[in-house]
Amino acid sequence: MKYNFDEIIPRRGSNSYKWDSAAKDNVLPMWVADMDFRTALPVIDALQKRVAHGIFGYTKVPESYFDSIIGWFDRRHNFAVEREWILFTTGVVPALSAVIKALTEPGDKVIVQTPVYNCFFSSIRNNGCEIVSNELVYKNGTYSIDFDDLEQKASDPAAKLLLLCSPHNPAGRVWNKEELEKIGEICLRNHVIVVSDEIHCDLVYPGHTHIPFASVSREFLYNSVTCTASSKTFNLAGLQCANILSADPAIKAKIDKALNINEVCEINPFAVEALIAAYNEGEEWLEELKVYLYDNYQYLAEFFKKYLPHLPILPLEATYLVWVDCTALKQTSKEIAENLLDKENLLINEGTLYGDAGEGFIRINIATQRANLIKGLEKIRDLYG
Repeated sequence: MKYNFDEIIPRRGSNSYKWDSAAKDNVLPMWVADMDFRTALPVIDALQKRVAHGIFGYTKVPESYFDSIIGWFDRRHNFAVEREWILFTTGVVPALSAVIKALTEPGDKVIVQTPVYNCFFSSIRNNGCEIVSNELVYKNGTYSIDFDDLEQKASDPAAKLLLLCSPHNPAGRVWNKEELEKIGEICLRNHVIVVSDEIHCDLVYPGHTHIPFASVSREFLYNSVTCTASSKTFNLAGLQCANILSADPAIKAKIDKALNINEVCEINPFAVEALIAAYNEGEEWLEELKVYLYDNYQYLAEFFKKYLPHLPILPLEATYLVWVDCTALKQTSKEIAENLLDKENLLINEGTLYGDAGEGFIRINIATQRANLIKGLEKIRDLYG
């Protein structure tokens, strides 16, 4: 392998939200979703070249930025994106907020499939809308969609949007074509627009394929908005850059207006250079990263099987976020997280952060060096093994 993902890179003291948020210096953070690896060398080289220029004025986004996005989704996801569909903004959460602002009125209902990424809730509430939960069905150690419930929720005339997390965070599911077709057909019948958060689309593991929702059919393309970013893929969240794909000109115009109202319609020069380099030259790094992450997952799975068999982990089809069923402990998610932090100096995410359906679960970020992963797992074993 060209890249050494085992190399420990000190992050504490670098103003890292992940590493510098804990009150104590000896806390091992396996919570917030960023990685402890340096990004791809072509990205670093591009940023160093931009820094050397020394002038950081207002940025005009070049056509090469859009070309890199189009090329990436064509090569990696068999999705023919057109230049006219693309809007850029400072992150997927601002993108979601702008889309909700553009396509709803205060009091409208927005459907989410819980447990789900916590910022979905704040983006809905901040726009004065009502959260409606189409709770995922947890059975036989995995999650599936309750389509009858989704049909019922979508049939409410007040329901305007479905926020689709694809791949799903925190459940780690990659929705297959049949599932996406059922979602799309229900939403078409009930005039509900699908807003697909596909930020984890590049981190999919063997045996699974990410299918962009908008690529399934022309009808789905025009009844959806897709939010994407290179941030999870290449560990670039701090550069603040995301893209919104909308094929419907009227919908795109509304979103463009909302981005300007929210004043998140510009991106910085480093974000531009990083995305172009990542999408044009970063595939070798990504392929090596995925192997390392999946090896981390397999190590974790074997560790839990041996030392913590009473705590089932869900199959990880995508992302680097492992969802763990801790209901056998008879403790709340908050109690488990607090105990791990207070007694073992391990910081993980409590399941209820992702809605009431997450009670009894925890989320572990495995995008770290193997040595850190082992330390974290041993802390869980020492407390709950």
